[in-house]
Amino acid sequence: MTDSSIKNHGHTINLQVKVMLLFLTISLLPLSIVGVFSIKTTEKLIVDMVMRQLENVAVDKSSILERWLSERKADMLVMTGTPILQSMIPESISPYLHLIQKKYEVYKKHTLISPSENLAVTFQGGMLQYENKDRSPYQLKDRLFLSDIMLSSEEKESTFDIAAPILRDNGDIAGTLYGTVGTRQIIFFILNVALGKTGECYLVDRNGTFLAHKEPWRILKETISLQNIISNRDPRKTYRDYRGIEVFGTSLQVGGTDWHVVVEQDRDEVFESISILKRNLYATILLCIGSALMLTWVISFHIIRPIRTLNRSADLLAGGEFEKGIVRLNRRDEIGMLYQAFENMARKLQERQNHLEKKVDLKDAELKETDIVLKQIKLIAERAEKFAAIGRLSAAVAHEIRTPLTSLKLFLESIQSEIEISPEYEEDYDIAMQQVNRIEATINRFLDFSRPKEPVFSDIDISSLIETVIHIIKPMVSKQECSLQVHIENHLPSIWGDKILLEETLINLFVNSLEAMPHQGSLFIEAKQEMLPLNGESRPCIRVDIQDTGTGISEDRIVHIFDPFFTTKSSGTGLGLPLVLNAIRNHGGDIQVKSHTDKGTVFSLFLPVKKASS
Repeated sequence: MTDSSIKNHGHTINLQVKVMLLFLTISLLPLSIVGVFSIKTTEKLIVDMVMRQLENVAVDKSSILERWLSERKADMLVMTGTPILQSMIPESISPYLHLIQKKYEVYKKHTLISPSENLAVTFQGGMLQYENKDRSPYQLKDRLFLSDIMLSSEEKESTFDIAAPILRDNGDIAGTLYGTVGTRQIIFFILNVALGKTGECYLVDRNGTFLAHKEPWRILKETISLQNIISNRDPRKTYRDYRGIEVFGTSLQVGGTDWHVVVEQDRDEVFESISILKRNLYATILLCIGSALMLTWVISFHIIRPIRTLNRSADLLAGGEFEKGIVRLNRRDEIGMLYQAFENMARKLQERQNHLEKKVDLKDAELKETDIVLKQIKLIAERAEKFAAIGRLSAAVAHEIRTPLTSLKLFLESIQSEIEISPEYEEDYDIAMQQVNRIEATINRFLDFSRPKEPVFSDIDISSLIETVIHIIKPMVSKQECSLQVHIENHLPSIWGDKILLEETLINLFVNSLEAMPHQGSLFIEAKQEMLPLNGESRPCIRVDIQDTGTGISEDRIVHIFDPFFTTKSSGTGLGLPLVLNAIRNHGGDIQVKSHTDKGTVFSLFLPVKKASS
């Protein structure tokens, strides 16, 4: 053996001896001192811990029960506040209470007491049972009432009643509703405690009578000395429970009631853990002594194990698993320096790999962004082609229709001045002239769609505007034998807009709704004021809803109804709704559509209210 080997071997022996002596000094000496004092104080600490645990369980169970009672009271107040209960009609109330009983599963029955009739009505299982009010144990109550707990011999379950008054609009008592609540559901959570083998929880009243217990035959039949638990005594002392066994226990009153939650655990089980603690303490001392003896053998791995770990990490780095390959060792000797150098090398390799991956991801993102831009340019080109086609179509329509329409308009005007029109046809003549003017204006709107012009704004009373349009479409409504329902909110503010453009917009939507409905359909028109976010700010708007009972629009078509030339009509041009959308947006508003196949469609127009002049 060389001198260096002997020297290293000597250092190894010295290190083993030092570690063994240090381990014995640090572990055995303090452990022995602590063991002496812990044996004397363990009993006190265990008892304090058990009492805190019992108190925590009592607080927890009391809170659960109090919250559960609050929910039941809230249920009764909600029930008595419904119009169904206020009607005091048993036949109407029965299905509602039957549904409540099925849903909550805690109400055994409900009883309704009326001050005007000498009857008490019981609702149970969807059935009604009438009896004379004088024979019923229930009386009228003008406030929320909680009864004592009773034991149902039929259900083998304790129950109690919650009464809530039924008030009319003027505050008079219309009656009282009693809900009989079963305790089986909540008692499961109260009695179920994790306190060893002998820990238990039960419920008593102010007299100590059992209200809930794991042995149902004790309920309302046996009584304990509650004062023995809640009196000012040393909490570390035991007392005898209803079985005559010494226990540790505590109790807590449930808020809003005279009920008390009692939590107990047998003394023998509590002190059993102290014996286990002592055995564990002795075993720990012996284990520390054995560990010191084994330290010499363990020290041989003090050098070999870090080297093996470093070897495995190098293999992981070679496979590209950088996160798993990075290892740390908090040592200040040569091995610790080697680990630190290895970690720095691994992190630099990982950073270089991440840098290359980011470059690849960046190039991929640039390619995807370029593809998106190309698709957007293609869509813009297609839309520009549509607008060009709209311009050509508008010119053709104006050329083919404007001349004969002008002749027809002049002819009708000449008839008015040369021929006397009978009073019964005078209204029809006016409507005909209005329709001719509307057609002429529509032709101009075709041209405006391709060559938009600034609208002529003025103050508009939306109520008058809707009434004018309804007057125009009434003949078509009558012809289709459809019903027309109009609801316009009173005192709607004015809007700032182009009256002719908005009138044509509403006529277009009304005609579309009528054409989408079969004979004897229904057309609903509603106008009201709302606050809606428009153009990034919340502004007051006039909302106009136009609802029909027509065939509706399918989901795959509704997204295209505002596209130019998209139409489902055999004779349509597909420009009506795009013109409507342009008109509403030119007024700073918006339009929304909701439709269901075979149920109808609702168009909602949102027009900003005119701002008050400063």
